[in-house]
Formats: sequence, C-alpha cells, structure tokens
Amino acid sequence: MMKKWLTAAVCSMMVAAPAGFALAQTTAPATTAHTAATGTRADYDAAVKQADADYKAATAKCDGMKDNAKDVCKAEAKRDRDVAKAQAEARRDGTQKSMAKAEKTKADRDYDVAKEMCDDKKGNDKDVCKKDAKAAHEKALTAAKVDKAAATGSRADVAEARADAKKDTMDAAYKADKERCDAMSGESKDKCQADVKAKYGK
Repeated sequence: MMKKWLTAAVCSMMVAAPAGFALAQTTAPATTAHTAATGTRADYDAAVKQADADYKAATAKCDGMKDNAKDVCKAEAKRDRDVAKAQAEARRDGTQKSMAKAEKTKADRDYDVAKEMCDDKKGNDKDVCKKDAKAAHEKALTAAKVDKAAATGSRADVAEARADAKKDTMDAAYKADKERCDAMSGESKDKCQADVKAKYGK
C-alpha cells in the first residue's frame, strides 16, 4: 500500500508551476515522496535541530537585504524550515497522513513565497501574478487532499476529495486566465473573456 501511495505522490507532484514561480519551486527542499523509511526519534530531533539552525543562518543573511528582496528571503527561509520539519515528522511516523501533511506544508509555504514575489509587480501584472500563485497553490494541494482522504477515509471520501480538488484547481485557473483579460480593452478584451468562459464552461 505504501509503495503504491508513494508512486502516486511522485506522479501527482510532477506538475509544472507557472513560470513566474520557478524559483520558489526549485529552491524548496525535496518533496515528501522520498520519505518512505520510518526514522527514529533521534533522527527526527537531529533534523529539527538542523532545520532551526539553517533557518537562523538564512534569516541572518536576509537582514542584510532591503524591501521586497528581504521579504522574499524571509519567506523562503521560513518555507525551508517548515518543510524540513514536516518531512522529518513524516519520516519519523512513516504514515500516509503525515506525508500528506508534509505535502500540504510545502504547498502552503511555496504559495507564501510566490505571493511575496508578486509584490515587486504593479497593476494588472501583480493581479495576474497573485492569481497564478493561487492556481499553482490549488494544484499543489490536490495531491495532499486526496492523500489525506486515502489515509483517513473511505473510497467515497477519496472520490469526494478528488472531485473537490479538481473543482478548486479549475476555479483558480479560471480566475487567473480571466484576470489576464483585464489588461486588454475593447473587442480584444471581449474576445478574451468569451474565450476564457468557453474554455472553462462558464
């Protein structure tokens, strides 16, 4: 069962995020799909201690930065610490529930970083950036929601989680595409909006 779940987790996370968030995705720690073996309490304690030490060192570097670069730096440091701790907990427990929790933690913290990165933009570019960040977040949460249902519920719960996740992902993608139309005007904007509605069946 664990092997099948891990294979599914790997596949579910091989989804490209919007280009604007490549940095946020590539600089994050490895995903929870590689946490198959159950670790010891000592391993967990050591990992938590290391995560705290790395966070302290990272935030110290952030203090030398200014404005949005500093905010992004701190968000990345917090993400790396929280994800490392969540993955350590998943290794310690070796359960689907703890691994799903680690997946969600990574998705949430990547989203925090992406939102901070959007703050450097202005106007419609900023609005689109935030909508794209939300869409990427919902897509990343899909696997965690389904995995949590698989760990704690019935087949019906899993089916419901999949349906909800698909709806949330599609809604977020629709809002992001619709936001892009706002940068246009006249017939171009009308056509853009019509195309988006047709694409998502609105």
